[in-house]
Amino acid sequence: MSKVAVIRCDSYEQDAVTAAVQRGIGLLGGAGEFVAPDERILLKPNWIMAVSPDRCATTHPTVFRAVCEVFMAAGASLSYGDSPGRGTSEEAATEAAEATGFLEVAESLNIPLADFINGREVNTGTQEFFIANGALDCDGIISLPKLKTQGFLKLTGAVKNQFGCVPGRRKGAYHQQLQRPADFARMLIELNMYLKPRLYIMDGIVAMEGNGPMNGDPKKMNVLLLSADPIALDATVCRLVDVNPEYSYTVSLGRQAGHGTFLSDEITYLGDDPEGLVSRDFNINRNPISNVRGAGVFSFGNDAGVPKPYILEEKCKRCGDCIDICPISPKALNLQDGDKAKAPVYDYGRCIRCFCCQELCPHGAIIIKEPES
Repeated sequence: MSKVAVIRCDSYEQDAVTAAVQRGIGLLGGAGEFVAPDERILLKPNWIMAVSPDRCATTHPTVFRAVCEVFMAAGASLSYGDSPGRGTSEEAATEAAEATGFLEVAESLNIPLADFINGREVNTGTQEFFIANGALDCDGIISLPKLKTQGFLKLTGAVKNQFGCVPGRRKGAYHQQLQRPADFARMLIELNMYLKPRLYIMDGIVAMEGNGPMNGDPKKMNVLLLSADPIALDATVCRLVDVNPEYSYTVSLGRQAGHGTFLSDEITYLGDDPEGLVSRDFNINRNPISNVRGAGVFSFGNDAGVPKPYILEEKCKRCGDCIDICPISPKALNLQDGDKAKAPVYDYGRCIRCFCCQELCPHGAIIIKEPES
């Protein structure tokens, strides 16, 4: 039986968060179940970009502080870090740590920022990855994901959080190579199985719904979720937002790969009753994910039946970031007639529906447009 600790927490007030984290880890056996004295443990949050915690797009720094204190008390030697979707430099890493509120916490506790700029190639036997040194040079990882919607795979969560161990723009290459959601999910599962975080602590106190994972709306869910089984944790998240867990590829394919379970009769819930925390009005697409994607051999002549990114011209600042972010070549969107005064325009025949543009638009000007019924 997989164990998931479901801990109600109604605010980011530090004492409340600390008590909730301590309670959850205690229900799973205590910090000693996951770390030993003097082990080098990486805390891996979700920093999609260098944005304030008020945006609810990143793991909250009070959760980080609470986790640090628990594992420092157990004698672990901690580091922390992530690689946001854009920028691979020491300056970008420090900017993200500062904007998210993590740098202030880390400096007060004397915890160093891990190296997420440099990395090296690893081969899992079926997949090659370029992984940040910070994730490879530790003895173990504690993953700190954020509960958010995500265009390509419906939800970001415990499994997907380790994609941040691939430095910066190297992530785009995986979108280009693995254009169908099921294939991309298998890659994430393989990466997660290689890195094998010992524990996942998800921040769902204030989640993100709608146009996530960066430009959605805050949604109070009042919950922290803890588990050593990422599939069971992500399946629990699905149930909390009233989504069939089998509609999440990382969940369904993760179980097939033997990485955990989503079956309710194979999960033991500890702490608070998850039924009392379900949000049936959570703004998320509850339909199955279409696995029809891609250009070239996977191209589709009529995009009417497939979700697509769509630019809201009134919000677009004409910064060109979406063009820069697009991982394919030639790009799937460009300036109209080379005019920087106009919003970019898509060539949907080229668009692989990775939604990187929507995910990383700094102005929330790109949404996912569902096919008309």
